[in-house]
Amino acid sequence: MDMEQYIASGILELYVYGALSEKENAEVYKMLQQYPEIEKEVEEIEKGLMQLSTAVSPYNPEALYNQVKDKLNLTNGDVKVIPIDKKRSNWLGYIGWAASIALLITIGAQFNTIQKLQKQVVDVETENMLLDGKINVAEEDLTKTKTLLNVIRSKDIIRIPLQAQKISPNSYASIYWDKNNQTTYIDVAGLPTPPPGKVYQVWSLKLNPLTPTSLGILDTFNENDIKVFALSNINESEAFGITLEPEGGSESPTLEQLYTLGMVTS
Repeated sequence: MDMEQYIASGILELYVYGALSEKENAEVYKMLQQYPEIEKEVEEIEKGLMQLSTAVSPYNPEALYNQVKDKLNLTNGDVKVIPIDKKRSNWLGYIGWAASIALLITIGAQFNTIQKLQKQVVDVETENMLLDGKINVAEEDLTKTKTLLNVIRSKDIIRIPLQAQKISPNSYASIYWDKNNQTTYIDVAGLPTPPPGKVYQVWSLKLNPLTPTSLGILDTFNENDIKVFALSNINESEAFGITLEPEGGSESPTLEQLYTLGMVTS
């Protein structure tokens, strides 16, 4: 725990002024038992409170009269001194004490209010930062979507539908091959979520003889909301296939885990 930060928070002053809840009082008391420096700080605050209350001294008419008499050089025979009611003096002293404590409690309450307002400001700023982050992500997604639409609609793009295989009869995928830019876009929205420890791997195939070349793994399948991936492809592909492989991918496709397959047509 940062002792300086805890002491500077103002909670110890509120503890001394009696402005904390029962639960907060118990927490501060526990801290006093554990940390001598906090206990010492509370003692200093109490000492300061005593000094402040002493400064608000009770009104003493008799002392004031003697001061005025000395200033005017009057003798005892010139003026008849009326005895001062000590009860009244004590009562004024209590008023001074009460005023001091009331002032300190008011200050403590204002301090607590300021802290709450500061927390509200921080909360609003945090919400704004989160909102800005969401807006930035949405703008990035929109840019990616527009780029993909331009790719799909290009007359130079070759589209290869990948059909479901025996292991997953309901699966499907699509390849959008930009041969000029040597890039392949794979739409795998029709594939099921891979189980833990498994990833989809995309293959470029030469058919005679059958020669598979890995284009890459789709290891961010779960994080990719639109389920479209861009992979480099410098091959003269005759077909494409997607298999389910162990995490990290395989050197050659596991044909028993072939989910989709499609031929390139001229």
